[in-house]
Order: sequence, then C-alpha cells, then structure tokens
Amino acid sequence: MTRLSLSNLPHLPAPVARPDYDVASLGLGIVHLGIGAFHRAHQAVYTDDAIAVGGGDWGICGVSLKSPTARAQLSPQDNLYSVREVSGGTDRWRVIGAVRETLFAGDQLETIIARIAQGETQIVSLTVTEKGYAADIAEREPLWSHPDIAHDLERIDQPMSALGVLVAGLYARFRKRGTPLTVLCCDNLPDNGGVLHDLVHRFTERVYPQMLPWLRDSVAFPSSVVDRIVPATKPNDVADSAAALGFSDHGVVRAEPFSQWVIEDAFATQRPDWHRVGVQFVESVAPFEAMKLRLLNGAHSLLAYSGALEGIETIAETVAKPAFRSAALGLMRESATTLDAVPGVDVGNYQAQLLTRFANPAIGHRTWQVAMDGSQKLPQRLIAPVRHRLARGEPSPFASYAVAAWLTYLLGRNHRGDSHVVADARSVEFEALRAQRENDPLAFVAQVLNDQQIFGDTTASETFRSDVLRQFDSILQHGTAASAAALA
Repeated sequence: MTRLSLSNLPHLPAPVARPDYDVASLGLGIVHLGIGAFHRAHQAVYTDDAIAVGGGDWGICGVSLKSPTARAQLSPQDNLYSVREVSGGTDRWRVIGAVRETLFAGDQLETIIARIAQGETQIVSLTVTEKGYAADIAEREPLWSHPDIAHDLERIDQPMSALGVLVAGLYARFRKRGTPLTVLCCDNLPDNGGVLHDLVHRFTERVYPQMLPWLRDSVAFPSSVVDRIVPATKPNDVADSAAALGFSDHGVVRAEPFSQWVIEDAFATQRPDWHRVGVQFVESVAPFEAMKLRLLNGAHSLLAYSGALEGIETIAETVAKPAFRSAALGLMRESATTLDAVPGVDVGNYQAQLLTRFANPAIGHRTWQVAMDGSQKLPQRLIAPVRHRLARGEPSPFASYAVAAWLTYLLGRNHRGDSHVVADARSVEFEALRAQRENDPLAFVAQVLNDQQIFGDTTASETFRSDVLRQFDSILQHGTAASAAALA
C-alpha cells in the first residue's frame, strides 16, 4: 500500500486530524536527540499544536543516536507519522507534521552537529532515557570509564554518547557565532535541567574549557516534567494505520489520551507557543516532578515487577488484580506523605486518576518493558521517599515490597523457578554477582542492598533493610501476588 506522505495529506479520511498549517514550508527551529515513540507522542504533538495556533519555524530535526530505525520509518514518508490515541473505546488517529527531518548519528553526525550550530536552531531537547546519559545521576558526573564517554574524550570530533554529541554541537555553535541556545531535558530525572547543566559543564571542562564562559552566559537548561503513557508500537498498529488513514504508516505510535508537560520558565531563546496549547510554565517544576516520580513512576515500577514475576503481560492486567491495585495505591499514599504542595493539583484525585490510566486495557503497556533499568529508576521513584520517611522515623512497607520485587526480578527467576532475562543497564554486573552467590539468594540481595549508587544511606536503617529482606523472602517463597495480598 502507498505510504503516508505530504502529497496524500489532503486525501486522509475526514475523522483523521492533520496539521493545520503548511507543513512543506516549515523551517527547523528545534533539534531533538532521541526521536523515539515518546517524543513523537508527546513533545512533537505539543509543538504541532503550537505551530497551528501561533505559527513560527518550529520544525523538529529528530536525531537517533544508536539506531537508524526512526529514519527508516519516517524519512520515506516525508517525516509524517500518526499518533493512535487509545482508550478502550473508539481510537482517535492524528497525523503529525512537526518533525521535518530525521537523522541518524551513525552516518550523519556532521549534519547533526551543524543543525545544533545553526542560528535558526533555538532549542535542543532530549529524551535519551536515564541510562542514555552514561552518568552517575546522583553525583551529576559523567561515567568517565563508560566506553562511549571514554571514546568521546579521545575523539570529541566523532562523538558517540548523547553528551558528546550535544557538547560537540555546542562547540560548533560557539565557534560559528555564539548565539544563545536553550537545552531542554525531557527525561524522567529529578531536576533534569540542573543535572544536564552539570553534566554538560563537567564534560566541557575536559574537552573544550575555552567554551565555559559562553556556556555559562548563553545556554539555558530549564527543567521539565513530561507525562504520557506511550507503550511500544505493536505490529497491528502499522496494519491498522492502513485502514484508518488509507495509507501505510511505518512510524505510527500509540498513546493514552492523557498528556502533561510542565516546564521551568527559564529560556535563553524564543520558544513555540506551547503555553497556548496546554503546557504549564512555572517558576519551579520540583513539586510536579516529585509527585510524578514518586506516585506515577513509583507505582508503575511496583506494578511492573509484581506482574512480571507472576507472568502477567501488561500493566492493565496487573492493576486489575485487587492485591496489586491495593499495593499500588498503598505505595502512592505512602509516598504522598513526602510531597510538598503541588500548585493546582489535588493529590488524592491524582492518585485515583493514575489507577484509571494504568487500567486502560488499550494501552498494552508490557510489564517487562516498564521493568527495564530498575537500577537507574529506583533511586528517584522509591528510595527518595523512603529517605524522607526514615528521617521522620516512619517505615515504608509498600516501598519495601516494591524494592523486594525488583531484587527478586534481578535473580532472573520467580518463586516457581520460571526464568527470565534481566534487562538492566547494570545487568552484566548483577549477573556476575549472582553467579558468585548462586545458591544463596539472600547473600546476593544483601550485597545489592549495599550498593550506594542505588540505595545511598537508606539501607543503613535496620528497619528498612529488614523489611526489604522479609518481603524478598516472602516473594521468593510465595510470589508477588500472595505477598502483596498479605501486605494489603
């Protein structure tokens, strides 16, 4: 079937929403590193809306750092793609035109660096995931021994890492004309703008120290909070796009109806009219970010490990189990006690809304997908609220259960002996540790609990440590379903 393209935009069926502006004449104003499904279903959608209401050359140059897949999906169809909004009822389809170019760093690095350097580019945004920064996030320090970072220190003219590509582009901009730039992190990290600011500055100290004054004076790093559940695209999504659009779309992404974007109002440049299309600009994103990380992301992780260890495929199927639903709500209520007031938000209603979102059967968000890279996610999602409660002398039974479920996941088997692949940025390290203690899972867990990078000082608390070990023993013996039911 003919693929989606600019020439067939006018021939889309009436129910399909499409860009309300001249897509072909749109100039580039944003470079985005990490053009995966989330960016295409979130920031690009807001940008598409903002162009429609406010105009401006805010086309996006989307960059893939590790794989040419996005380019192969989008370039042959004039970088158009559809978002399939699923809610369990009638799906809504929409074609997005904001992405105007898709590049792959593997063979288009020079062009990517030039795009960051050109004066027309006013924003560089990123969604590269926590592990994509190759950094110790807590210490805000690049992992200098990481293969990509080590390579870039030697060959910054041919960078491989996200930090290296960004710094190389900034240096080219500095040398070319030195116009201001806004670097906007959209990853799930606490104080993500501040973290990226420190990582870029520390990396720059090593490779281009002469650029530091310009970097301090002309480049802004606002923090942001993004929220939308965007599960992996399924094979039937591509097939269904042909029926919905009348044209084949190899770049289709699926998403829930809900979407939120909160941004610190600290830009060094102009920006699209995002404020007119639902984006909140605030003095500080910290209250929003803590709420999202500890309630949404924390409960998401609890459900992911609970369901995965019982062989349940999706988050929706997991939260439908009363014991797991109660445990997720218990964790949210527990973590909510560590939050500051969130302007304009009823936290109780937010929790109820989250359970409804998790239960959306059309999302198909797989438990194993959410379970990935727990070593990078748990410090912000679970350990941060535990630390707050420990300081007040309060236990965290639901967080202890969630941590214990993650530790069981690291074993690579569940209580029935069914094995699974451990998908984590540190899986090789965990596997070696597990092999040393193959017949003593409690010794393995005790060793992981000593990991300062994940747990900091929290496991120095005998209360928290013993709670986790007790829950781990229960899950290993009886499974997450029985353990969650006993906890509730």
